[in-house]
Amino acid sequence: MIWSAFKISLLVVSLATVVVSIAGTALGFLLARREFPGKELCDSLVTLPMVLPPTVTGYYLILLLGRRGLVGRYLFALTGWTVAFTWEAAMIAAGVMALPLMVKSARAALETIDPRYELVSFSLGKGEIETFFRVTLPLASRGILAGVVLSFARALGEFGATLMLAGNIRGKTQTMPLAIYEAFISGEDHTAQALAVILTLASIAVIYLTNVLTRPKKAQ
Repeated sequence: MIWSAFKISLLVVSLATVVVSIAGTALGFLLARREFPGKELCDSLVTLPMVLPPTVTGYYLILLLGRRGLVGRYLFALTGWTVAFTWEAAMIAAGVMALPLMVKSARAALETIDPRYELVSFSLGKGEIETFFRVTLPLASRGILAGVVLSFARALGEFGATLMLAGNIRGKTQTMPLAIYEAFISGEDHTAQALAVILTLASIAVIYLTNVLTRPKKAQ
């Protein structure tokens, strides 16, 4: 059970973190640097998974992506495939729960950058895309990396939304938090303890790395 849950967690969390890192940075930039109608509503919707119980978020994902969901019904009609109760469902659930942390971290990091650096780049004939990758992104890199690490940790520890959308199928959708739950209710204390220790050590490493990345640089 331990090795199977570890492999599924690694696959789910790695892919979710990649997607969340890209989407979260883009959304963070949009919220930090652009003004548009409904901006704060957009921010509220992105942040919602942080304040809703994970099971409620999972329920909304079922309503959206389930076989009879708003999107899921069309996906099933076109392909005969449904997201629910697959490892992809576990990845989506983990990503949705981790996205708010990435967006908040990226937005905060981007808002601290002095716009004059970008104006200098523009004055030298550089376009918005080149300026973003050569000036903005490097300056915000520590905050964005902290968001990536936090998102990874949140995805790794995701339980409620994953259980709702992906189920708890051993060898298919059972991540480490789900395996701990099954081991505990089955009386497999040693398995539960081993998985709990792995997650605890990973969490300690994440907290340490986040503190290092967000620590202000000392003046030379």
